Amino acid sequence: MQNDSTNNRPRHVAIIMDGNGRWAKAHGLPRIEGHRRGAQAVQRSLEAARDLGLQYLTLYAFSVENWNRPKEEVQALMELLDQFLKDQLKHMLKHKIRLRVLGRYHELPKHIQDRLRDTEARTADFTDFTVGLALNYGSRTEVVDAARAIAKAAQAGTLDPDNLDYAQFRDFLYTGDMPDPDLVIRTSGESRLSNFLLLQSAYSEIHFSQVLWPDFDRASFEAALDDYAQRERRYGKTSEQLQPPES
Repeated sequence: MQNDSTNNRPRHVAIIMDGNGRWAKAHGLPRIEGHRRGAQAVQRSLEAARDLGLQYLTLYAFSVENWNRPKEEVQALMELLDQFLKDQLKHMLKHKIRLRVLGRYHELPKHIQDRLRDTEARTADFTDFTVGLALNYGSRTEVVDAARAIAKAAQAGTLDPDNLDYAQFRDFLYTGDMPDPDLVIRTSGESRLSNFLLLQSAYSEIHFSQVLWPDFDRASFEAALDDYAQRERRYGKTSEQLQPPES
């Protein structure tokens, strides 16, 4: 079933930003230069998402597994993150963009924790557009943290585990106050979710782009949204059940 792409926009798009290292290698540049160009692609995507009427954009910036990369690369990534947040704060305040940090960011360097908390606090009241930044994030880790929080709530008597359903469970996830993503985009031609929003993406449409992340631009973004617009989201129902009743 085809749809008018301008009338079938997702509310929430999540992106697995992949391909910085391969982009750098293809251009004969060090890996950190690929990450720098990747930061520019983040800026383009933020602007495109706002212009195209999205309400939520979640970016997979640093996974719990990324600590296993060479120490020099991890340090460079933290420096890039710190500079990106510093540069973006004025832009977020001007355009009323809310920042939501997803993941165990209390394990990041303290100066980055402080900058993240400050940015979250100063943008907390904005409601038109939210950017979720997944940092030190892993979906399995998220489930463990949610289970721990639920156990504590049950011990405190504020939650009855016998009546627990998924609607309540999701409130304990990092994304508890955000809707599930309608569309998940992964760049660089890889076809896996890599421990990203696994529960939240249970019914998400997935678009695998061949474009390496540093080359991801507005045209790439719009191609993913056009692909999404052609999908029929059934949530377990049949196509016939989704058809409006005849008048």
